[in-house]
Amino acid sequence: MFSKFKSLYKEFPNTFKVLTLATFIDRLGGFLLFPFFSLYITDHFGVGMTEVGLLFSIFSAGNIVGGMIGGALADKYGRRIVALIGLVVSGIGSILMGLVNDLGLFFIIAAFLGTFGNFGSPARQAMVTDLLPTEKQAEGFGILRVAVNLSAVIGPLLGGVIATQSYMLLFIADAFSSIITAVIVFIVIPETKPQRQDDEPEETVMKSIIGYKEVLKDWVYVLFLSVSAITVLVYMQLNSTLSVFLRDVHGFPAQGFALLLSMNALMVVLFQFWISRKISKYDPMKMIALGTFFYMIGFGMYGFISEVYLFFIAMGILTVGEMIAMPTGQTAAASFAPKDKRGRYMAMYGFHWAIPNLFGVLLAGLILDNIGPNWVWYFAGILSFIAMIGFWLLHGVTKTRFSKEKELPIEEMSGIDQEISVK
Repeated sequence: MFSKFKSLYKEFPNTFKVLTLATFIDRLGGFLLFPFFSLYITDHFGVGMTEVGLLFSIFSAGNIVGGMIGGALADKYGRRIVALIGLVVSGIGSILMGLVNDLGLFFIIAAFLGTFGNFGSPARQAMVTDLLPTEKQAEGFGILRVAVNLSAVIGPLLGGVIATQSYMLLFIADAFSSIITAVIVFIVIPETKPQRQDDEPEETVMKSIIGYKEVLKDWVYVLFLSVSAITVLVYMQLNSTLSVFLRDVHGFPAQGFALLLSMNALMVVLFQFWISRKISKYDPMKMIALGTFFYMIGFGMYGFISEVYLFFIAMGILTVGEMIAMPTGQTAAASFAPKDKRGRYMAMYGFHWAIPNLFGVLLAGLILDNIGPNWVWYFAGILSFIAMIGFWLLHGVTKTRFSKEKELPIEEMSGIDQEISVK
């Protein structure tokens, strides 16, 4: 398996390989800190999950604004400079969050970090589509996914050890990884933004931002993102609510939760490419629906089980769903974007994560604190079922669309018969 991965990896340009390394380093810092973020807030400030949810809402509101501006600026000024701004601000923000002891000030820093720290996310996603031909993009996103999950294997295990000594060290490590990544991007990665043709008018910054209207007119893309956002409402509980739920309801320690997350990531590292190749010949919307079915089983189980070994079985089931749904969804989303609007399309794709974060963790906190902790997972199963039906119906919508718009080219990605039109 690893020899096949190595052979595949050699087929990609060196700039993409450096981007993969930079992504690994940056996400390693994030996985050191983020899985323990809810534990830190509830312990350090003595609050419940409702306050944690409010913090996530503030952070996500900043993500939406920052991602929108960052995506437009990436299309206007280039990917590299916007990515650098996001990385540097993210590093500084992590240090500030670790130093603050007042919850109100912590919220203010979260809003700032959410806005400016998310500048670079659409730019880095656009880099992938800039660097790789269409037929390589699915495998390219798969490689990035393996790199991210390799960092997720190491990060929680190391973070669990560090968290028992000092949470401040987690914030420092996250900041350090962001700065190291910024140095790599600055020194090694060139600008990847496609060159503007001489006969193409140059957009102003305001016109670039207003250009989001063109993305919103792509109603199939918006419908796809809307259904995908339902799955995000469920999946976000993995890194926010689940750790507190297992600790408070079942007495499951932080180190045990770190093992759960590391198992999740290790499964992705070992099996992601094998699964991607197996499902590549099937319709993407049907495959995302299948992945969401595994979400329904895996997340829903946490509402009914109490044995430790079942925690790991549930994690394994939902991880299978993750390996099916996430890379397929990301590739499908990328295929919508024309080359001059990739930053904005990928920013919109990021919004299907950020918008649920506005209220998803807060809503879960209210349910956990006021209705009952198990109801978080009952609702997770119900929402997964709704999303599964939505993706299945979306398959029919896209087939109808393509039968009416045969003049639009349909491209293939790694053997997947794409039913997402490329404008």
